Amino acid sequence: MQQKRLVVLGGGESGTGAAILAKDKGFDVFLSDMGGLSDHYRGVLEREGIAFEEGRHTPELILNADEVVKSPGIPENAPMIKALREQATPVISEIEFAGRYTDAKMVCITGSNGKTTTSSLIYHILRRAGIDAGLAGNIGNSLALQVARDPHPVYVIELSSFQLDNMYDFKANIAVLLNITPDHLDRYDYKMQNYVNAKFRILQNLTADDAFVYWQDDPVVTEQLRHVVTEAAMYGFAEYQEENSAAYIDAEDNMIINTPGTSLSMPRADLALHGLHNVYNSMAAGISAGLLNIRREDIRAALSDFAGVEHRLEPVETIDGVEWINDSKATNVNSCWYALQSMTRPTVLILGGKDKGNDYSEILPLVREKVKAIVAMGKDNAKIVEYFGANTDLDVIDTHSLDDAVAECARLAVAGDTVLLSPCCASFDLFKSYEDRGRQFKDRVRAIKK
Repeated sequence: MQQKRLVVLGGGESGTGAAILAKDKGFDVFLSDMGGLSDHYRGVLEREGIAFEEGRHTPELILNADEVVKSPGIPENAPMIKALREQATPVISEIEFAGRYTDAKMVCITGSNGKTTTSSLIYHILRRAGIDAGLAGNIGNSLALQVARDPHPVYVIELSSFQLDNMYDFKANIAVLLNITPDHLDRYDYKMQNYVNAKFRILQNLTADDAFVYWQDDPVVTEQLRHVVTEAAMYGFAEYQEENSAAYIDAEDNMIINTPGTSLSMPRADLALHGLHNVYNSMAAGISAGLLNIRREDIRAALSDFAGVEHRLEPVETIDGVEWINDSKATNVNSCWYALQSMTRPTVLILGGKDKGNDYSEILPLVREKVKAIVAMGKDNAKIVEYFGANTDLDVIDTHSLDDAVAECARLAVAGDTVLLSPCCASFDLFKSYEDRGRQFKDRVRAIKK
């Protein structure tokens, strides 16, 4: 019997993990990356004996696939994807592929903002409670790699809309939808409904034995729910108690969580993460943990000692009375809104990068209230400079490198101020990723002290 041929497009964490799982399951595997592979992943593929190419997509080696696993970063309009679609070759995500080979319980989290924090928080609760859980998706190790080489009975999976786009039979046991605000519209024909539809794919295949956890105060989510039917049990969370709220804040400022498995009351002041947006993240995590029958004592302890997520409102240094904060993970406008909402000092705000169809009017009131100057950092800052130049009285400084941006911030900020990197944009114009942007920012800031 001839081996099925599986081609993996993209050689990062997701693609390399999929290739290893496919090899272990007896596929004829080939990996192709249009860019260059990192030394790490190239070495992994070589050690595993998996055939690969980099710097090109060779049609003869790809179009003969029985099935293709696509990196979430590759858009649907890429020439090779269009060619595969035209010949009806199935194109799936790494998560879809990995899900075929495990019966583990899946806790899946999506939303425009808060995914990484909530996923990390759920994982922290489970591990602290002694549960053998894996962390996968946009964070942690590839789900496929874990299924192949380090299996767990429970996985916490952060899912982007891009991953959901290519998932069909995969099913969550607990599906968490945090919020939906405009993001990645450049990948969705600049149509918000297309993006909403992608996020709601997290509900697909849910049964009456599964759970859907969602933010009841999100107008986009609640409107879409009027048109969507699910068999899953529904658990809402909100700032104040509503019908069907499984989590809310009571009159004494306690966070209340009620699930069939676990109920608890916890003073909001005891939460490790501050800000209303993090209360919502804590609610979603607490409900999910309760649905997994984690003891209230373990949930309470984990919610009070969680250390936070790198690149999300991460304090870097305080230098000469100026507080520097790395919020590089704020790759859309709404995420920056949450960051600005939490600022308590005059703020020098760093914006810029690869614009995804941003509407900056959402943050304009907070910019006027809290920001003393804007430093634009990117290859093309015209939209930022023109918008905030026309709609505020602030200095808007145009820079095209991290070194220049940090130097301008150091010039503008005085003791008692905060410098906030919360860019609203993707990082790919000047950096490899938002992680790369955040780490370089931290390095430059710490160099100021020397």
